[in-house]
Amino acid sequence: MRGKVYLVGAGPGDPELITLKAARCLAEADVVIYDRLVDNRLLEGVPAKAELIYVGKKAGYHTLKQPEINQLLVNKAKEGKIVVRLKGGDPFLLGRGGEEAEALADDNIPFEVVPGVTSATAVPAYAGIPVTHRSFASSLAIITGHEDPTKGNSSIAWDKLATGVDTLVFLMGMSNLAQIADELIKNGRSPSTPVAVIREGTTPRQQTLVGTIADIAAKAANSGIESPALIVVGDVVRLRERLRWFDKQPLFGKRVLVTRTKKQASVLSQLLARHGALTVELPTIEIEVIPDNKELDRAIAHLPDYSWLIFTSANSVEIFFARLRALGRDARELGKTKLCAIGPATAAALERFGLISDRIPQEYVSEAIAESFQNEDISGKRILLPRAAGAAPELVTKLGQLGAEVNEIAIYRAVLPEADTDGSKKMLLAGEIDITTFTSSSTVEHLVSLLGSKWEAVNQTRVACIGPVTAATAARLGVRVDVVAKEHTIPGLVQALIEDCRKGKEVS
Repeated sequence: MRGKVYLVGAGPGDPELITLKAARCLAEADVVIYDRLVDNRLLEGVPAKAELIYVGKKAGYHTLKQPEINQLLVNKAKEGKIVVRLKGGDPFLLGRGGEEAEALADDNIPFEVVPGVTSATAVPAYAGIPVTHRSFASSLAIITGHEDPTKGNSSIAWDKLATGVDTLVFLMGMSNLAQIADELIKNGRSPSTPVAVIREGTTPRQQTLVGTIADIAAKAANSGIESPALIVVGDVVRLRERLRWFDKQPLFGKRVLVTRTKKQASVLSQLLARHGALTVELPTIEIEVIPDNKELDRAIAHLPDYSWLIFTSANSVEIFFARLRALGRDARELGKTKLCAIGPATAAALERFGLISDRIPQEYVSEAIAESFQNEDISGKRILLPRAAGAAPELVTKLGQLGAEVNEIAIYRAVLPEADTDGSKKMLLAGEIDITTFTSSSTVEHLVSLLGSKWEAVNQTRVACIGPVTAATAARLGVRVDVVAKEHTIPGLVQALIEDCRKGKEVS
């Protein structure tokens, strides 16, 4: 039985630029053979059982040579596997995808080509440079910059290319930048023609250097800009200052440490990335469900006896209703019991179970929940409060003072994760993090514990907390807090960071 190979374009760097078909292929793959410039986040969509094989290449070092990669594709397909060959950009544009397709065709291996967004147009677009424009350029040429233009048998017709095309885009040309500039001038292109060198385009690490054909090589050498980079030559480069958008985002290039659980980190990371941040995930907590929770089971058996069911986190909602299902019950058990959610994220978690919160306090903190009951007679009424072990006692105390009978049940613990965090930790200790975010008191406590005697490295970054309770924990532990979100939610935290960065730019 023979399998099938998909030659898939991963796009230019931004993982959100992958196509829907490419994402589907990854989700169905048995084997993924991927390149150096592929964003690792794309591999999160691959089945856990799939085999991942890295075949990346960089100057002076090839994991596998091209003929070996070709044979690997053939061999894996002959094993009956669904194989995804994941290549940066587009597989048929200077990506040697044609050679791989030939090898598959020669062995009668079924294959499909899934085109990708090419860096030749996407990277200039992210730098604010349209490769064509009615007033500046009607023609475009995409050229390999990897070929040495000074060798005698160059396949590039420099005499025609230099003046025959409005916009020139060179891929993989950084090592030959000076020679490319010399050939263009020698063959008639004006030395004053604008040039842009764009490194790691479409990612938060993007750098753009602008010059002319005459001075770009010297500027690049002085700036230290290096591959992977793309070179754009032509008058369209003049539009960059007016049209640049990606590197003007408020958080662009900021390295932000995300300390949430691995499962929850992606939500915050995605929001930060949309505003240009480079996120570094260092999960400091893991949610551990308390097993064999007889107290919770007894409460579920008597749910209609409670007037209110209060949730102080999305975690508590998910764990509570998971247990409800495990006991063979559903939301009908609630009867007339009303629901209170601490904030919109917790309310959204309830909505996923088809339930609408009866109450969300104006401030998304536990104290505000108690305050919301002050004008209501809850004397003698039973309230069920399933939440994290070790949560602050103030909410239970204040509800009790109002006469309520509160049944507080610990249903999960926030524990130190077992995941390998050495890479992220080293970045923090090396001073490579700009901003540290905390979304709960546990994230602060556990990061300080994780860093041990070197915990003060956190204070070398700007510290942002989701709310006053988290900020108070940080202050108690000696962590300096620079930003506290006005709205105690993940979007509120991101907005607070945006405002803080804008203030910083105004001051500078």
